[in-house]
Amino acid sequence: MRRLVPAIAVAAVVGLAAGAYAQGSAKVGSARAGRTFALGTCTPCHVVSPRQVAPTRFAVAPSFQSIADLPSTTERSLQAFLVTPHPSMPNLVLSADEVGNVVAYILSLKKK
Repeated sequence: MRRLVPAIAVAAVVGLAAGAYAQGSAKVGSARAGRTFALGTCTPCHVVSPRQVAPTRFAVAPSFQSIADLPSTTERSLQAFLVTPHPSMPNLVLSADEVGNVVAYILSLKKK
């Protein structure tokens, strides 16, 4: 029971955050700003750009290109992922603008 209460609390917070995004509080932002943010924040684990100069320090995360190329990658799936805590990722708290910008950047990498 002790483990169930925190799990329910986390689920409620995630549900509220995802619901807010689903209701349109988040928007796809600037791919340029998303790239800049990602290069400054995400490069320790991800290859963010094909022209990324610094190597990743932890080779555990997929490249942004491989994320973009997944058939399941959509604006909504990325928004939900970025606001949901994941054990394999640091607990980053991104603003709605940061989420929108990172989503715009990843979607801009999607091969047509």
